Amino acid sequence: MMSRYKRLATTSGTQFTLLVTGILWLKTVVTCFVGFNLSMHSFFDIILTLTSSIGSLLLIMGFSFYFGKTVNRFILFGLLVIGTGILYGDLLYYRFYTDFVTIPILFQFDNVGGLSASTVELMSPWDIFMFIDLFIVGWLLFKTKLNLTVSKQRKRRYILVGSTLVVMTICLGLIKSVHLFSESYDREQMVKTLGPLNYHVYDIALGVKAPLQRVVANETDAVTSQKYLQQIDSKPTDLFGIAEGKNVVFITLESTQGFVINQKVNGEEVTPFLNDLIKDSFYFNQIYDQTAQGKTSDAEFIVDTGLYPLASGSAFVRRPENTYLSLQHILKQNNDYYAATFHGNDRTFWNRDQMYEALGYDTYFSKKDYNVTEENSINYGIKDIPFFNQSVDHLEELSEPYYAKFLTLTNHFPFLLEEEDTLIDEADTEVGVVNRYVTTVRYLDKSIETFFEKLKEKGMYEDTVFILVGDHYGISKKYEQGLSELLEEQPNIVNHMNYQQVPLIIHVPGQEGQTIETQGGQIDIRPTLLHLLGIETDGLYSFGRNLFTRDNDHPVIFRDGSFISEDYIYKDNVCYGKENGQEVDNQYCEPDSEIVRQELELSDNIIFGDLLRFLVE
Repeated sequence: MMSRYKRLATTSGTQFTLLVTGILWLKTVVTCFVGFNLSMHSFFDIILTLTSSIGSLLLIMGFSFYFGKTVNRFILFGLLVIGTGILYGDLLYYRFYTDFVTIPILFQFDNVGGLSASTVELMSPWDIFMFIDLFIVGWLLFKTKLNLTVSKQRKRRYILVGSTLVVMTICLGLIKSVHLFSESYDREQMVKTLGPLNYHVYDIALGVKAPLQRVVANETDAVTSQKYLQQIDSKPTDLFGIAEGKNVVFITLESTQGFVINQKVNGEEVTPFLNDLIKDSFYFNQIYDQTAQGKTSDAEFIVDTGLYPLASGSAFVRRPENTYLSLQHILKQNNDYYAATFHGNDRTFWNRDQMYEALGYDTYFSKKDYNVTEENSINYGIKDIPFFNQSVDHLEELSEPYYAKFLTLTNHFPFLLEEEDTLIDEADTEVGVVNRYVTTVRYLDKSIETFFEKLKEKGMYEDTVFILVGDHYGISKKYEQGLSELLEEQPNIVNHMNYQQVPLIIHVPGQEGQTIETQGGQIDIRPTLLHLLGIETDGLYSFGRNLFTRDNDHPVIFRDGSFISEDYIYKDNVCYGKENGQEVDNQYCEPDSEIVRQELELSDNIIFGDLLRFLVE
């Protein structure tokens, strides 16, 4: 033991730095394989994941001795702590969102939950192993006498090796995917190919680039987007204008996934009211969640603007000063609608106070407009039943016709509910989050029923068209094992994609119900609603397609570059047959992949370049 310590004491500064770097590299690799559970489809994927982080970690940890003759113990230990912290932050974020932290989302930390019960739910006792090395390295650095000198020759050799490895990583990454950097929105591919640290460095570079895009954008860029969007035709149907002039009530169903419709737990319906409502409504049963890091704000942005959300952060926070041709603007121009939005949270959450103004809302009823008490609140704010009860009084004051959007709250991770509000027993799976989810969805369903009853009592029901849609998933990939258990299904790519479906119900009182199996996404809601209201959608700068006429040949596009077409699923850079989930040659997915790249790029250009300022008068 003493001889080992003597050998350590005579270790050079670069050797000890290599030791600390090796520890951080090992934690990175274990996190990638176990924590992120990155999909490995070839031996090349494994090699990339093992080697991609080494070069960048070497260069970063080398800052502990670049500017001196010895290793600075405080800098070396600080870099290890920071690296561990970033890795753990990535892990916690990934456990729920199945995504990787970006710089914009760090500045919007409070909007994704901050440090709360949600965060605690994501922690594991095994996480302690990620921090044990900090105590060991700290003891070696500050309690032992180590010789940490670094010669100029060793320093030059160290930098050369680190730089060479970084260049090799980039080259191998481009061999793996020629679209690696143009598809930076595919963060799993970036992390797997470049490593978490290189991914974060590139993400910072994208953050620096983003503000410059508006400065250099011009009208020519806008015309390019305009020409593409003009190719999206809307075919007429007999349903055109059946809801013309009616009030519009749009209800965002927080974290509600499509599987809850007509689902029973312990013999009881999870959504009895919605199950009855769809019998007399247009029910779209193959609509997919297309949100990204902005979650609920993304769902709002998609429907209101007809654009795809940003890959990183939320457009609500990053681009509230843009010019938009929103749904609210269109309704005002065509039938002088009054636009209001109702949400029982703080006005500034997701920067809604600024963004709603840009989108053309006339009134924003937020937490300050409600009687919010400790008794009628839980988790993220006021419970849905008192929220709707109090909202009816505000709704009565609006000028008609109106567009009124309601955002629910109670069915939000980690799905907490008090006993007096529990209307159904928890599910009995091995995953507590899934079990609780059933109870909060049932409560949400009851709140919608209560809202409809009040509107009928006050004579506000008949002359209104209702849109109810789930905003994003509630059960993330981390908890899908429990969902598969609940639904008695096998975990596979087909079922995973089915779990991304959200319910879309459009209820026009007096109209006969119809289940529509057209495949689509949230981006298709706006043109579908406008069709029912009798408003032409040509020239309205939207990537959405009318769900009553949408061609299934056009893929449903997700923000990470994956998609679902009529015959194929493209996920994590692998093409699957849609029916059986079997891998097929990527050439079958390449034509649609090109469409995906084109639409996402055009949408990003419109947002980052603020191109609609050149097109909207």
